[in-house]
Amino acid sequence: MSTSKRVFSKENLLFILLGGFFLTNALLAEFIGVKIFSLERLFGFSPLNISIFGQENISFNLTAGVLLWPIVFIMTDVINEYFGRRGVRILSFLAVGMISYAFIMAYMAIEIPPADFWPNSHLERASNSASRTDLAGEVGNYNTAFRLIFGQGLWIIVGSLVAFLIGQFVDVWVFQNIRSFTGEKKVWLRATGSTLVSQFIDSFVVLIIAFYLGAGWDLALVLAIAVVNYFYKFTMAIALTPLIYLAHHLIDLFLGADLAADLKQQASNQPLDLNKLVE
Repeated sequence: MSTSKRVFSKENLLFILLGGFFLTNALLAEFIGVKIFSLERLFGFSPLNISIFGQENISFNLTAGVLLWPIVFIMTDVINEYFGRRGVRILSFLAVGMISYAFIMAYMAIEIPPADFWPNSHLERASNSASRTDLAGEVGNYNTAFRLIFGQGLWIIVGSLVAFLIGQFVDVWVFQNIRSFTGEKKVWLRATGSTLVSQFIDSFVVLIIAFYLGAGWDLALVLAIAVVNYFYKFTMAIALTPLIYLAHHLIDLFLGADLAADLKQQASNQPLDLNKLVE
């Protein structure tokens, strides 16, 4: 087989596209996760202020990362469907490596000294402009804002990465075990079921490591926040189930029925040997 065919085979291209989308979402989720938003206010409601584990005034205040993590776990199930355990394992370790690398680069960017003019350059430009924006006045020092946004705590990073890996491996294990009973039928059951289990573990592990072990928060408070986060992820996992069927339909059209069936069969029987993708 020629080099061009080896590089651009359909299954190879599919793995690259799925892997690229998977890695992009995982990395973005980490970086935008520094923002906390109110889910109730997003939809125009007042905060619910519910009581969980004796903790009062608990609302749906979520990290912006939850916008993308359900997509990451859906991608995990799609990759698992066509490329098996090994495909997910490779991408999961690659994601952890890339996220770690990104945080190291962000830390280096934080520590390098800024140019003298840069920290207040936006204020100077705004003062010389007739259309000065309120945002320019609110930000203050650019360098301080940069440090605050990108300088997430070490425990949060550690907790997130550990929870991500555990969640991925649990997702794969549950997915393949359900698949062993259902075969090719009931895609929704193995995909949504594995996501619900893995997201449950992910929601609690990341907060326990980051805030109970790392910041000394009260365990009841951490568990209450984890319950709220999981309820959101549970709801999103159910709501996004149709996307899994859409993804399967589009991938099957791209691969063709025979190749799609062959990949699924290999993935269900044994983690796909990715060396075959370049043969």
